[in-house]
Amino acid sequence: MVLRYDDPPKFVAETKVTAPALKDASCEKPEPVVEKVVPKAVAPRPAVVLMDIYFAFDKYNIRPKDAAILRKNYEWFKANPGKKVRIEGHCDERGTVEYNLALGQKRADSAKAFLVSLGVSPELLETVSYGKEKPFDPRHNQEAWARNRRAHFVPIQDEDEIRDDSR
Repeated sequence: MVLRYDDPPKFVAETKVTAPALKDASCEKPEPVVEKVVPKAVAPRPAVVLMDIYFAFDKYNIRPKDAAILRKNYEWFKANPGKKVRIEGHCDERGTVEYNLALGQKRADSAKAFLVSLGVSPELLETVSYGKEKPFDPRHNQEAWARNRRAHFVPIQDEDEIRDDSR
């Protein structure tokens, strides 16, 4: 009888595989059960950042676009209840030291008054004027002067927080 490759087989062998019986299975360790823990996706809270506001030359009034920024800064206070902030008043380099210190204080105070009107506790806000002593932009032109006429907001660490951090 000649078998050709295209002829189907006459019979199919049946194979069974059985595991050998282990007499001493103490050396066998069971496979660890690994459960995949899928953490629930929690949307991160957007970081609220305190933003500077800017002033016109020789002015300390809050303009409408800066009022919008202060309203956004108010969100920081709601997200950080009880946290204190220092409002720093700054001026450009023109004018005397004394004049710019007074103007910087008026700028810081007007920003504080606006935040208090929104609902921030006045005890959480302190003000200081740096006048023209700490310019943000050291250049001597209109663009730099506009960037330096500002109120800058700095969160302050409480003494209790400082003590906790030193442990």
